[in-house]
Amino acid sequence: MWVRAHQPDMSTTMLVEQENGVWVLQISASLTAFQQEVKIHFADTPYKTPEEFQSMVLEHVKNTLSLRVNGVDKVSFSRGIVKLGHETRVIFEVFGISEDLQKIDIINNVFKDVFKSQSALVISKNGFDKKQFVLNNENEHSINLLVEKNSFVNAKMEDSETVGNLLKAGAITLSIVVFIGLLLFRYDSKEHKILSALLN
Repeated sequence: MWVRAHQPDMSTTMLVEQENGVWVLQISASLTAFQQEVKIHFADTPYKTPEEFQSMVLEHVKNTLSLRVNGVDKVSFSRGIVKLGHETRVIFEVFGISEDLQKIDIINNVFKDVFKSQSALVISKNGFDKKQFVLNNENEHSINLLVEKNSFVNAKMEDSETVGNLLKAGAITLSIVVFIGLLLFRYDSKEHKILSALLN
């Protein structure tokens, strides 16, 4: 899912580990989307210069994006930069991501006020498969990711698959029990008929 200049409802969030082990967060969206959010959240102090707008964008992102690693809130962001354009990009260096990465929880409400907003979340870690997930109203713009081998998986999808597998196993077990029950019933019926014939 790529951001297009005239689609304020589409955005991309990328969390990337560079070769030197430094993590970078980049959010890309149309300038219109950023302008709409700034107008809503800074209505009492409208910007007068591009620099003021950039400062408000950075503050808004930090206030509306939450990143937790291994269940701990120790992740922090650099001051950040804003690259203005039809496609505007916000870039932060991220500090505090453990080398022993087991879990990532992300809440991204940066564009929550944009109608039907949805964001492609891309996670790229050295030696891992690149994965893309979609954040939207259905998942409340949040996701819980677990590390499995060299890949990130959606924890809720894993839970759903586990429940599904348990239900399948239960259904199979029930079918076997019913089948054995029917066999025993037929056997008992035949034995009863044989006994009745002998007695008579």
